[in-house]
Amino acid sequence: MASFALKRVYDPPAKEDGLRILVDRLWPRGLTKEKAKIDFWCKELAPSSELRRWFHRDRDQWEEFKRRYLAELEEQQPAVEALLEELGARHATLLYSARDEERNNALVLLEFLEKSQERAKRLSSCD
Repeated sequence: MASFALKRVYDPPAKEDGLRILVDRLWPRGLTKEKAKIDFWCKELAPSSELRRWFHRDRDQWEEFKRRYLAELEEQQPAVEALLEELGARHATLLYSARDEERNNALVLLEFLEKSQERAKRLSSCD
């Protein structure tokens, strides 16, 4: 199973980051591709533009944002499975540009990826 960490994309890259995966729909402002050192950009796993704009206008709606984003991720299950298969047992860092380190899409995605791995593990043990 893959292991994950979270990090702002503006923080300096580090060797312990493993694979660096940008999980925002928009490229981070003022950051060059060379400086970001991104291995994958998973736009399809980021919140929809509509959801992103809605949450940006009303940051107090964290729980509702999480609910809506998790529903979107359920619709992206093939992309989630493809990412987890690509990662295998490697370590990856999910990169996000939000300033809020306690309420951002990467936190929700991390939870979803970990639950997806657990679900896959349970299903494989039933074979």
